[in-house]
Amino acid sequence: MARRRQAVTIRHVAADADVSLQTVSRVINNEPYVRPEMKLRVQASIDRLGYVPSIAAQRMSGSRSYLILAINDRERTIADWRARQGTDWVDQMLLGGMLMCAEHGYRMIFELVDTHSDHVERELLGAIAALQPDGIILTPPHSDNQQIVAFLAEQGIPFVRIGSHENGAGIPLSMDDEGSARTATRYLIARGHARVGFIAGSPEYNLSGWRIDGWKAAMAEAGLPTDNLLEQGDFSYAAGERAARLLLRHANRPTAIIASNDQMALATLEVARALGLDVPGDLSVISFDNTPLVHFTQPPLTAIDQPIAATASKAVELIIAACKGEDRPVTLTMISADLVERGSVAVCAEPVDG
Repeated sequence: MARRRQAVTIRHVAADADVSLQTVSRVINNEPYVRPEMKLRVQASIDRLGYVPSIAAQRMSGSRSYLILAINDRERTIADWRARQGTDWVDQMLLGGMLMCAEHGYRMIFELVDTHSDHVERELLGAIAALQPDGIILTPPHSDNQQIVAFLAEQGIPFVRIGSHENGAGIPLSMDDEGSARTATRYLIARGHARVGFIAGSPEYNLSGWRIDGWKAAMAEAGLPTDNLLEQGDFSYAAGERAARLLLRHANRPTAIIASNDQMALATLEVARALGLDVPGDLSVISFDNTPLVHFTQPPLTAIDQPIAATASKAVELIIAACKGEDRPVTLTMISADLVERGSVAVCAEPVDG
């Protein structure tokens, strides 16, 4: 029977590199005050011996667990997965978060928690007790949930609140939703659209209000009215359909619509077709998110590309910095989004008569 290969330990690495165990530990944990040449020497031994750091050993050697817990809303996430409609918030979050974790010797664990559960604190406490994470990433709407925020603040664990502007507990991190909505609106106004409709997201999310603010600000700076141009949605296809019908049934209908996510933008396309409107000839459409779906619609959708991966990556950076005792940012950290141009926007040749 083949002999079991002896596991390579930190002692083997230290002996091979002819350095102390403490030096190897500092290199593995990416700690400061290690000379570059020493870091290269230790890394060469790690690569030559095939050493893989043990999270259990790291936990025993210090107070860190080298785990970061990312929490998403259970109900909405499961609904998206079951619908299999191409939403990729979780994929992008894991992409950015896991790659940044790997750079620093961390691992990311992903958990689903109910926002409205009476047992939310028990759920969180169970996850924290089992995983002992060094930090936690909250995503909307958890980042806006005062019960969750207050509970985590009591635990003394660093946590980042994605989609939050509040400078209280936790570290706020924003994708500049207001600025993105302003960009999309200005883009349409520059192409001659004076009546730009807006389908808002769920009021449960603070970012929904910020997007409305950005749209209103861009319309106001151009001297354009917003009366009868705003409809409430909830990020679902059905809500987008209802909102689009309400906007497009007006005699003085909008010549362009911004939808607060891809599902509601897809619904807007279908409503436009049902009403005999050509996109983009009769109606221009811009979406938020830029999930894979919008590449394959007819026409492909112009969209605000939400920087989810970059935001998750930054969240990991902020948590690791907090674990090292570094001061938290004194101003709100903002990750800007881009507008991706495709075929759903046209120049408005002439206004629609009411």
